[in-house]
Amino acid sequence: MPTITPATPSSFLRPQNQNQDISELPNPPSGQPGSSRKKDMELSVVDKEQMAGLSAIRDFLRLRTSYDVLPVSFRLIVLDTTLLVKQSLAILIQNGIVSAPLWDSKESKFAGLLTSTDFINVIQYYFQFPDDLKEIDKFRLNSLREVERRIGVAPPETSSIHPMKPLYDACRQMLRSRARRIPLIDVDDETDQEMVVNVVTQYRILRFVAINVKGVQQLRKPLRDLKIGCYEDLATATMETPVLDVIHLLVKRDIASVPIVNADGVVLNCYEAVDILTLIKGGIWDELQLTIGEALLKRPDDFAGIHTCTLNDRLDTIFDTIRNSRVHRFVVVDERKRLVGILTLSDILRYILLEGNDEG
Repeated sequence: MPTITPATPSSFLRPQNQNQDISELPNPPSGQPGSSRKKDMELSVVDKEQMAGLSAIRDFLRLRTSYDVLPVSFRLIVLDTTLLVKQSLAILIQNGIVSAPLWDSKESKFAGLLTSTDFINVIQYYFQFPDDLKEIDKFRLNSLREVERRIGVAPPETSSIHPMKPLYDACRQMLRSRARRIPLIDVDDETDQEMVVNVVTQYRILRFVAINVKGVQQLRKPLRDLKIGCYEDLATATMETPVLDVIHLLVKRDIASVPIVNADGVVLNCYEAVDILTLIKGGIWDELQLTIGEALLKRPDDFAGIHTCTLNDRLDTIFDTIRNSRVHRFVVVDERKRLVGILTLSDILRYILLEGNDEG
């Protein structure tokens, strides 16, 4: 039975005798004169440091460009829209990636991103129109918009940004489009044609911030005070739930992952939309009737595990985790490892950009 390999933000906490959170220091006895005023002053200091940290991050994002986030050396895979769906899936799996920019060679322009959502849409399509399953080997990427139309889902926004635009603009655009990644598109000066430079993800941006901005260490308020993340009406599944049922849940809720819990609500794992790519790589759709427990056994051996935190953890320790591990979301648990909520990178990005920001 698959088990979680948690890497909690708490494990990256600095020694408790250094930079201890003011809110964690013992308060004077309630009867002592001035104790209430001192407590108010302490909370005020924490709030001021929190806003100073957020301001430092925003200033950094405005000064840096999207191009700055890219590594010195990188590989970019762009898929032509005339490729077969099964060919594109094989390319993603072979190169260990979960998305790729699409290129319309007929129009010579950027045509959007291929992500796990596209494969989920194809699964939904053949679930609704099983008689078309025999045509699946002939299905091409340029037919994805038709699939979306027939199953009644909105096409993804083909949002992009110039690589030399401020990183702050890229973040705001990602929040507006509800995208977890944004392509960087330049234009050739001589041919006036578009060029796909790379794709910037929320994780890459937040890690860039975690490494370069000292202000993240000022974000010392616990999650329970920030009220970010989702904590109500959470979608869950068990190890016995069929994968196809979880796929329907991902679509219905418009989410990217479903926590796997036992009868007591203890978190055992998390099934992600990208897990579907690994599951269908062998012949598409054959193993969708597997249970989640069986499907998780097919994950790559180097899978890093899920990341957990508690409501007592702070954003500075969350950023420590992002700096040290590849993270897409945090499963929020209580002291008994029972599910409390989900904190996504979108939640974190939205908070650091919009909290107390008059721009809205």
